[in-house]
Amino acid sequence: MKMSKLIKICSGLCLIFSASHAKNLDAAEKPNIILVMADDHGYGDTGFTGHPFVQTPHLDEMSKNGVILNQFYASAPVCSPTRASVMTGRHPFRVNVPNHGHYMRPNETTIAEALKTCGYVTGHFGKWHIGSVQADSPTCPGRSGFDEWLSGLNFFDNDPYLSHNGEYGQFKGPGSVISMDATLRFLQKHKDQGSPMLAVTWFPSPHDPQQELPTGIENASELYSDQDTKKPGYFREITLLDQQLGRLRDALREWEIHENTLLIYTSDNGGLVVESSGGRAKKGSIYEGGLRVPAIVEWPSRYQPASIDTPIYASDLYPTLTKIAGYQSKQQAPLDGIDVTPILDGKMTRRPPMGFWHGYQAGQATYSDRVIKELMEAKQAGRPNPHPDRLLKNVEVFETRDPKTLIGHAAWNAWPWKLHRIENKDKVILELYHLEDDPMEMNNVAEKQASRTKKMQQELENWQRSVLRSWGGADYSR
Repeated sequence: MKMSKLIKICSGLCLIFSASHAKNLDAAEKPNIILVMADDHGYGDTGFTGHPFVQTPHLDEMSKNGVILNQFYASAPVCSPTRASVMTGRHPFRVNVPNHGHYMRPNETTIAEALKTCGYVTGHFGKWHIGSVQADSPTCPGRSGFDEWLSGLNFFDNDPYLSHNGEYGQFKGPGSVISMDATLRFLQKHKDQGSPMLAVTWFPSPHDPQQELPTGIENASELYSDQDTKKPGYFREITLLDQQLGRLRDALREWEIHENTLLIYTSDNGGLVVESSGGRAKKGSIYEGGLRVPAIVEWPSRYQPASIDTPIYASDLYPTLTKIAGYQSKQQAPLDGIDVTPILDGKMTRRPPMGFWHGYQAGQATYSDRVIKELMEAKQAGRPNPHPDRLLKNVEVFETRDPKTLIGHAAWNAWPWKLHRIENKDKVILELYHLEDDPMEMNNVAEKQASRTKKMQQELENWQRSVLRSWGGADYSR
């Protein structure tokens, strides 16, 4: 039997098995879950994290009412990989997303698929970028567990071309507003239907080229142009997405469903301005500035306002939220994330190490508007699909990867210690930093801490090899 067919059979059985073993929780006991993620929002680029001028009043208000995660990390320093980790709780290499533009394997169980077995109605709105938006592709949102979706292939700005449940069209207005409009319609439609709701809203902002403008602000196109920054458009889009978050929070209160709604705000990777990234470097880097991002959890019926310093990362969302929803699976592929409810409950202050890895493979270009427009025009004219290659890409290809070749930049965060392993052209560089004493990662103590460095290197390399085995399909063949 071919590997791809065996995997699909395995995946289907896993979902059936999991559904039969989900806890029999009453729907009223399960919270609505809303995951809001920005595209390139850096840690220091909010009011509540101390930015000198960007206006984020709604995030600031949310920070006063929710749980601030001071050491929250994206799973990767670029977009698609982190999104794949949110969906699966697994490092993105394991699921075939080593860099931006790669497709997540449909054999994975996504958070939407898991929560559907627990009675949730599910929706995705905004940037997808881990698969196709063609309805007949196993990698589209609708085949990844989402009942309803309005999605773009990659980032988008004003007047974007999007796929609405597989039907293509151009939508007028700022992309972030359109994404929130769709989210609010979904929530309003289902809020009184008796089923808990999962809404995944992935803003296309503040990604370049930053053409969207905040609403209701006079001379919005000039906002922040008088500030000492080369990227006023970046900060304008942060203010715009903050406004959209405000719309969401206001609606939840107006509908009186906010008390039992778990709302999470975060970003897919570090920001675009190194001076306010909250660490060394910025997007694209395994150093802190490329991984550390703003994050707030708000669930009024369960959590009082708090600030947590224990590290948490994007891969933790899947095991945490499936635990909260009552999902159980006895055939779960290896997870990198953990259930962090004990951390959120204040019962745990240490967690297992977190692994990061980037640079093993290059990214793949994805022009969202161009591709979706071509798909729309071909369908309207009755012409063949102009992008059949974008249905699956290489998700059915399982390569055996050399465990001795660990190229790229990897890191092992065993808080407060962080080891970097940088391999290029058979040369390996090791760097060790104590993040509490040296948050900017400037004082490399690898030689001074030789025994610790050796131990952490072994742990990191063992983890890297396990990731390569998963990428090659080992988890499915079980």
